[in-house]
Amino acid sequence: MEFEPWMLLVFPLFFGMGWLAARIDIKQLLSESSALPRSYFQGLNFLLNEQQDKAIEAFIEVVKVDPQTIELHFALGSLFRRRGEVDRALRMHLNLVERADLEEDKRQQALFELAQDYLKAGILDRAEALFQDLQDTQYAKPSLDFLLELYQKEKDWLKAIDVTQRLAAISGQPHDKEAAFFYCELAAAELPHKRVDTARTHLKQALVRNPHAVRASMMLGDIEYAAHNYADAIETWKRIEQQDAQYLPLVAERLLEACRQSDRTEAGIAALQGYLARYPSLDLMNVLFYAILHRDGAEAAYKLVRDELQRNPTLLGLDKLLEARLLDIPDDRRADVEMVKNLVHQRTRPLAMYRCTNCGFKARQFYWHCPACHGWETYSPRRSEENGLTV
Repeated sequence: MEFEPWMLLVFPLFFGMGWLAARIDIKQLLSESSALPRSYFQGLNFLLNEQQDKAIEAFIEVVKVDPQTIELHFALGSLFRRRGEVDRALRMHLNLVERADLEEDKRQQALFELAQDYLKAGILDRAEALFQDLQDTQYAKPSLDFLLELYQKEKDWLKAIDVTQRLAAISGQPHDKEAAFFYCELAAAELPHKRVDTARTHLKQALVRNPHAVRASMMLGDIEYAAHNYADAIETWKRIEQQDAQYLPLVAERLLEACRQSDRTEAGIAALQGYLARYPSLDLMNVLFYAILHRDGAEAAYKLVRDELQRNPTLLGLDKLLEARLLDIPDDRRADVEMVKNLVHQRTRPLAMYRCTNCGFKARQFYWHCPACHGWETYSPRRSEENGLTV
């Protein structure tokens, strides 16, 4: 393309347009800045200097001077709630809700924030009512999430189950795992009152919602065992292998006892030996250790632990090996082995804990519902040291 003289005018023209646009933006910025209260800039200064309390007080002054600062109302209310100053958050959001000039979408937002304030304050009936009122709004899904949390706190499992169905309908994501646990909680509440048939019904509903609900199978097996239906209990517990084999150690001792009660001890030991071969587990080995010790003596029990330790070396396994050796050792060598065992045992205590995979909370007993983060089935049924075991 050939050079034309008129092209020399293009560059000054673009420069002039850019300069004019910048001047307009600067004038608009100066106009908006001059309209803001002085407290607003003081608040920003306090925030930059990490003086949060003074910043909050400054922004409160802004709200008093200019009630139209809606977003600042919401920001302060959320901040108060996070800081645990629920009374101040409630006042802030109630003030918004009561405003006649508030737009509908902002009113819904204010009601959603207010419901969270009530939940934080423990005023659960008001929180529930507001979350229910928001079901036909853009806050339907988060409101259901909070309702699910609320009903779990209140142990209102039927309402919690209903919420899982509504959540699935809205989000398209299944909540069958949680629902199965809620049915298990309903069953657990019936058992102390001897309402066994009702408990069975709840547990079967749990398995309908989640066929892999191990807890439901464990509880059904316990019900059959308590009724002396040992064969049914054994078959129920054995189904756990198809649901999730890593949970078999939790029922190993009960399964073996049911076999003893039905004169099938050998079959029970054989079943556990098969499980141990396929799914290495310190708890399975521990149950088998005492079964073999009772049936075949100390040497056979020692050999069981030694072979398993060679296959999967662990300190917990070493502790059990030393225990086995102490059962059949001359008195002149017992003191040394006991000393070594005590030292190993002290070191292995932390390794024998169950650990929540969600929050890391450790406990000596297994939980279906983490007492720290309140997650369901977040505990691995394997001890802390077992995560590296090979199959």
